[in-house]
Amino acid sequence: MNLMPPPGSPLILRLGAEAILALHIGGGVVGIGSGFAAMVLRKGSRAHTAAGQVFVVSMLIMATIGAVVSPLLPQRANVVPALLTLYLVVTGWRSARDRSGEAGVAEIGGLIFALVTVAVGLTYALDAAMSPTGLLDTERPSNYLTFTAFPLFAALLDVTVILRGRLTRLHRIARHIWRMSFALFIAAGSLFLGQPKVFPAALRGSPIMFVPELVVLGLMLFWLVRTSVNALQRRPRAPDALAA
Repeated sequence: MNLMPPPGSPLILRLGAEAILALHIGGGVVGIGSGFAAMVLRKGSRAHTAAGQVFVVSMLIMATIGAVVSPLLPQRANVVPALLTLYLVVTGWRSARDRSGEAGVAEIGGLIFALVTVAVGLTYALDAAMSPTGLLDTERPSNYLTFTAFPLFAALLDVTVILRGRLTRLHRIARHIWRMSFALFIAAGSLFLGQPKVFPAALRGSPIMFVPELVVLGLMLFWLVRTSVNALQRRPRAPDALAA
């Protein structure tokens, strides 16, 4: 992301751009570090909670700046991932905090935000398809549609939660895990794959740059499976099974 104004711009404008860029990069780096920490620390521990809180705040800073500034650069291909990250972090955080599991106004608000994100992505894809070059900010319609599929999928899940009226403990924890993990996956991809220039030349284009993203997905699957297995083990057995 290039936020720097052209040469000769007023000093206050240059300082403001540098501050915003520092917040964006700093938020992303801290978010990735704290996110990985939260994934490997013991769940429910103070360290895990602290790392999760740092992750939420830093990711909100990073994604908000990305969503607001990207259309101005213009790099509109970053808007949907930024909005999706905001949505995932907020709804994932709420899933962990609200232990009642009741679906209410917050879930409806999350659904609306997800649908707005879908609408933004579809609008950009349509603009790209209708442009003379078939591109919007150097991106094809398919690039906008790819990320738009993710908030659409999440919105469909929100609809099922709202219709059901509540989430079980297992579903609530699984919702927290996959949403926080996928937000971390987006952030890691944005850094390691989207900003190769910040890494040594020997690493640019190397398969090593895919390792952090694969680690995130692997840890996400691990915790989802482990949570499900633990829930099954804690489930009371039927009376006939106890008798046997």
